[in-house]
This record gives sequence, C-alpha cells and structure tokens, in this order.
Amino acid sequence: MHAFRQILRIEARLYLRDLPTLFTIVGLPTLILVVLGLIPSLRRPDPNFDGQTFVSYFAPSLLVVTLAMVGVNILPSVLATYRERGVLRRLATTPANPAALLAAQLVLALTGILVSALLLVVVARLAFGVPLPRHPLGFTLAFVLGTAALLALGLLVAAVARTAKAGQALAVPLFLVVMFFGGVYLPRFLLPDVVARIGDYTPPGVQALLDAWTGTSPQPLHLAIMAVIAVAAGAGAAKLFRWE
Repeated sequence: MHAFRQILRIEARLYLRDLPTLFTIVGLPTLILVVLGLIPSLRRPDPNFDGQTFVSYFAPSLLVVTLAMVGVNILPSVLATYRERGVLRRLATTPANPAALLAAQLVLALTGILVSALLLVVVARLAFGVPLPRHPLGFTLAFVLGTAALLALGLLVAAVARTAKAGQALAVPLFLVVMFFGGVYLPRFLLPDVVARIGDYTPPGVQALLDAWTGTSPQPLHLAIMAVIAVAAGAGAAKLFRWE
C-alpha cells in the first residue's frame, strides 16, 4: 500500500504538470458547451429535440469527449510509453509492483473523468438552465458502465501495443470511432438512423446517457452491452498485458 501511495503521488505530480492535457481533459467539454450556449438559437426549445434546447440535447455527447480522450487515447499511450522506456520492467524488480503503476493510472483517469463530468453538469445547469440528470440512478449506472467499457478498451490497446507509436496507431482510430458514434463530430439527429443505432451500442453508450439525463430509464440492453464490453475487453487486457 505504501508503494502504491508513493507511485500515485509521483504520477499525480506528472499529471498536474501537463497543463495542456489537463485542461483538455477537464475543461474542453465545458468550453464547447459554453461556446454553443452563447448562441441564442441553440438555447431555444426545439420540437426536433422533444422540446429540449440543442444545448440540453448535446450535453450527453460532450461527456463522450473526456471519456474517449482518457479511456482510449491518453491511458494506452502513457502505458505503452512506459513499456517502451522500460519503466514497467524496472518496477518489476523493485518492491513496487508494476501493477501499482497501472492502478495509479486508473485512479488518475477516473478522477479526471469525474471532475470533467461534474464541471460540465454544473455549468450546464447554472449557466444555461440544462436540467440535472432526471434519472440519477440510471445516469450513474450508464456513466459507470460506459466509463468501464472505454477504460477496458484502452487497457486492451495498451496490452498489445509494444511502443508508444504502436499505441497511437491503435488508439487514434478507436478514438475517432468513439467520438463519431458518440455524436461529437456530428449531432446524432443528423446521422442516418442505422448509424445512430450503432452508436447506441458503441461505448460509452451515449443513448443510455441521454435517456437517463432526460428522465427515461436506460434500456437494459444498452447497459448490458456496455457491461459485456467492459468484462470482455478487461479480461482480454489482463490475459495479454505484459510488463516488458
């Protein structure tokens, strides 16, 4: 436990020193929300969004930004870099098991995701009157399962990437896919129905987040698929992960 605390402290310092990445993780979704919220037409209720404003409709998709960046981009890149530089191998020869480094990275990833999500929800509510998630339990469950699915996929990428470049080569396409199907690049109502339906079942499961935010209970199938992806990718990562 002492070794884990030491590694967590060191990793946290490195994390906080990287200000551009820290701002992107925590602040970018909220910044996008503010820019959109300053456009008056996007704050008016629209029948295309069941009487919601576009800002309210788009807020769950902004959660995808941080989840995708942390889960399938930053996390695997950091771990692949540590493997390439021999950090994981050297840790294996010390009392500090390299698993402690992996655990510390997960703790920091989850912290960044939670802070970003909380900031987004609070600013959306206070600045633009976006209602808080109306189905809190469903929203929490959808958020947890979607986060777990993306982190598991990120760990799977880290497990098979031997170098930082290989990690980026695998992570960037996955990141783009998650962002696209999550409705970040193009709002989901503009996507063809078949593409939007695929996005329902693509981590982090933005439709479940949207349903819970607007007061509808998330569909069990959406949640179940996120859970299956999290378990399957996590098991694959555990089996394939090498410290060297």
